[in-house]
Amino acid sequence: MKAAVIYEHGGLDQVKIDDVPKPVFAEDEVLVKVLSAGLNHLDIWVRHGRGDLKLPKPHILGSDACGVIVAAGKSVKNVRVGDEVVLNPGLSCGKCENCKHGQESECVSFGILGLTRPGTFAEMVAIPAQNLLPKPSHLNFDEAGALMLSFVTAWRMLMTKAKLQPSQKVLIHGIGGGVALCALQLAKLTEAEVIATSSSDEKLQRAARIGADHLINYKKVSDVAKRIKDITAGFGVDIVIDTVGAAAWPIDFSAVRKGGKIVLCGVTTGAEAQTNLRALYWNQLTVMGSTMGSNDDCRQMLKAVEAAKLKSIIDSVLPLENAREAMGKMETGKQFGKIVLSVSG
Repeated sequence: MKAAVIYEHGGLDQVKIDDVPKPVFAEDEVLVKVLSAGLNHLDIWVRHGRGDLKLPKPHILGSDACGVIVAAGKSVKNVRVGDEVVLNPGLSCGKCENCKHGQESECVSFGILGLTRPGTFAEMVAIPAQNLLPKPSHLNFDEAGALMLSFVTAWRMLMTKAKLQPSQKVLIHGIGGGVALCALQLAKLTEAEVIATSSSDEKLQRAARIGADHLINYKKVSDVAKRIKDITAGFGVDIVIDTVGAAAWPIDFSAVRKGGKIVLCGVTTGAEAQTNLRALYWNQLTVMGSTMGSNDDCRQMLKAVEAAKLKSIIDSVLPLENAREAMGKMETGKQFGKIVLSVSG
């Protein structure tokens, strides 16, 4: 079968379209024909690698996907051949204490499809049956293929971690990225007041059409935190959704109100940052890290998506053969929304 693979870590030139063996699946797993697969920044991170990341080569990239089940292991009961499904990319053992308490994304051996096992940028993927959920009927295959990782990450950040309440004020950095746009859509479901930042006026105007209430181009504003305080009558925001890391970290602590919450899920601008400890304790802030979501987060998110008929914001759709081009576009940060690979039709 055709797949987008890497044989070594490095730049875009390491991404190859190659023939690889069809996946072998266990008795509690299924084989899914991939119809579409969304890109995530995780794909860049995996491609570049890190010191302790050791992957069998060739390694198939990709975490998100939508497809059709074509075969199932003998112990699989929850899904059937022919079902149209979306994939929960989070992989958990189901046995540790965190899993037993329904916190699968905090599993001691937590993994992600495309990181700790072969991914979705392929004509077929094998995955545990427990990681499959019905494709929302109002979504086409491209929208569904870009759905899970970004939406469940945003859901856990806003709803599970920050416990967003109606009409609260939310700051979302880097609008245009997948998680940021999902967070914007979910926040507006609760009638939250959303402040969005970007270096692109075009992205900010598109975010306004989706529902962003206040727009800040951080390249044109000398003091972003002061602008946020001005917008909020000096109080600051209730919640900060940070997907970018180091560059936004000082702003987070200056822009959030007393008793507010900062939730971080990504470090696209760097993983090392100084923390204002005085602001942390004096303002009684809550700072939380968040990675993807639990199985219940996935189910609750899908219920909300279906009830509100939410859709993934799609930047572009490219064929699997153009995976290198697609990843290059994402790496430059020029996209607004998700980039999707059309795989099997």
